[in-house]
Amino acid sequence: MKKPLEQAKKFLKKAAEDEALLDLIIQAPTVTDEIFGFHCQQAAEKLLKAFLSAKQVRFAKTHDLLELIALILQSGTQLPQQFADLDILNPFAVEYRYDPFPEDDPPIDRASYHVLIKTLRNWVEHQISVIK
Repeated sequence: MKKPLEQAKKFLKKAAEDEALLDLIIQAPTVTDEIFGFHCQQAAEKLLKAFLSAKQVRFAKTHDLLELIALILQSGTQLPQQFADLDILNPFAVEYRYDPFPEDDPPIDRASYHVLIKTLRNWVEHQISVIK
């Protein structure tokens, strides 16, 4: 089994790969909201798993952000209010990966999603630095 902080760093690195792509495609009109949202969800998932790894909280293989958030809360850590709706990204993990984004829904606010992921990274990195 990997050491908790070592595993957390691996998740942070993998999340950074999704974040780097988000930086490149945020203004790309040829990239669909489904793809942008998918990489936001993936980054968020990996960031939450980094936190859980550092706290030595076991988690199942899952893409469900609500499940990961529940584990964070059970670990005794309060998630900041700005992440209360993080599960808005859940449909991008599977549902919109295979089905189109509903045509009657407005386009996602890519800038807001982008900021949400950057803010989540900052929070997770701070939390992990306190654990060390």
